[in-house]
Amino acid sequence: MTAETERDSMEFDVLIVGAGASGLAAACRLMQQANSGKRELSVCVVEKGSEIGAHILSGAVFDPRALDELFPDWQERGAPLTTPATRDELYLLRDAEKAQKLPSALVPKAMHNTGGDRTRYVTSAGNLCRWLGEQAEDLGVDIFPGFAAQEVIQDDDGIVRGIITGDMGVDADGEPKDGYMPGMELRARYTLFAEGSHGHLGKRLIKRFALDEGRDPQHYGIGLKELWDIPTDKHEPGLVLHGSGWPLDKHAHGGWFLYHGEDNQVMVGLIMDLSYQNPWLSPFDEFQRMKHHPVLARHLEGGKRVAYGARSITKGGFNCLPKMTFPGGLLIGCDAGTLNFAKIKGLHTAMKSGMVAAETVFDAVANESEGGEELTAFTEKWEQSWAYAELKESASFGPALHKYGTVVGGAYNFVDQLLGGGKLPNIHDATPDYAALKPAAEFEKIEYPKPDGKLSFDKLSSVYLSNTNHEENQPCHLKLSDPAVPIRDNLPEYAEPAVRYCPAGVYEVVEDDDGQPQFQINFQNCVHCKTCDIKDPAQNITWVVPEGGGGPNYPNM
Repeated sequence: MTAETERDSMEFDVLIVGAGASGLAAACRLMQQANSGKRELSVCVVEKGSEIGAHILSGAVFDPRALDELFPDWQERGAPLTTPATRDELYLLRDAEKAQKLPSALVPKAMHNTGGDRTRYVTSAGNLCRWLGEQAEDLGVDIFPGFAAQEVIQDDDGIVRGIITGDMGVDADGEPKDGYMPGMELRARYTLFAEGSHGHLGKRLIKRFALDEGRDPQHYGIGLKELWDIPTDKHEPGLVLHGSGWPLDKHAHGGWFLYHGEDNQVMVGLIMDLSYQNPWLSPFDEFQRMKHHPVLARHLEGGKRVAYGARSITKGGFNCLPKMTFPGGLLIGCDAGTLNFAKIKGLHTAMKSGMVAAETVFDAVANESEGGEELTAFTEKWEQSWAYAELKESASFGPALHKYGTVVGGAYNFVDQLLGGGKLPNIHDATPDYAALKPAAEFEKIEYPKPDGKLSFDKLSSVYLSNTNHEENQPCHLKLSDPAVPIRDNLPEYAEPAVRYCPAGVYEVVEDDDGQPQFQINFQNCVHCKTCDIKDPAQNITWVVPEGGGGPNYPNM
């Protein structure tokens, strides 16, 4: 649509983009302060998923530290935290059959989920966000699910003034269909961007305001997860397993998890660094064959897979954390990269970043600010928080694994944490994930085993379980800067890795009627993981939001 499109406009004191843990925590904290101070405050949360929680995907073993601060009575309020973590096991998979269970004394302290001063809980991050959404609405927050934030509104001085939601009812050629509705302008004194990992507006703001200047390039992983119903006699609520090693080789790093939740369900997944080198590698297929290892298979055999999903993970940590303030707004949660990868946890730190943002914004509003200024007070508050201290203590965790590998890097991290975190020299990784990919000719092609339909499955049946849906007659939301690059450059150099790094079968190389290769994009399959935007070696693919409500609809994930 043209810039002249007439749009309705709504104004708020605070606008929050994204109804994940950080955005909802910010919304709740804002209204708690407003209600206790008997002040009028309008807070709006806009969410691209069809409902709160639809696009939320995480392990998850949850540390309730931030929730204890936000809602000390969360148990009485019915928060979906009913399965305490009761037992930890950590494994190094040697090969397809053998494994070494590591003694508790050799497990880095950040990975312990039992003992200590707080109980951790095996839970569904999506259900936790649904519950947080209910608390926010009870406090007076306006939540608009099914509306995708398409563009940032900036005034002539470059100040962020809000967002424009995507147009609805546009065909594949960009022309209005019956029922066309132009997007709305949602304006605010302050806008908080909480889109999650590699947010498409967040990455533009980082570039526009040079928020990553002086930082290491951000690093990412891809997280693949399945939910299984298993027999009662195999279920141990609260059992938490982590592991690394096989099937990943020395050119790829990552780890797996298997959590026993409630209702005879198990959550199993693989987190793989997107800094891998071999373009023949398929994270999805590595995950599928991993489940055949006896350590994992004994928990899954006889069970039924009921859900699947995938999502990028912002895992660079402290060394990659951008400046989070700019005129008119803030970046919070995984839009900035607040996940503590050493703990394999990000919900608690994301929530804390949102709460610090809310307190900063409320102070400004209470001082009768008209909005638009840069909230520099946030930086001081954030750097004084326990969440910031957590990230600082584990600054070298990811870079050590990238630089030295799982065994040596793991030993470095064990010693670093044993000494109190951050005592050893800080290690940096200055190579962007996409630049780590090497030519296909340097590696043997990986022949993955055919899925058996019992423990391992294909991509299309997996996407079906994600409940992914997009209106087919709409513009493709996966944009190619140069349509010739995939076949002209990526195919001969890297065997076009998009067909393998995508966990949903979005990208294919097919032959036309003349037998020539063509790059095909099946955007209807897209689960919004953002891996293509991150890993494409030519940085030729840009992920933008489709129509609001499109994408996956995750149950209990």
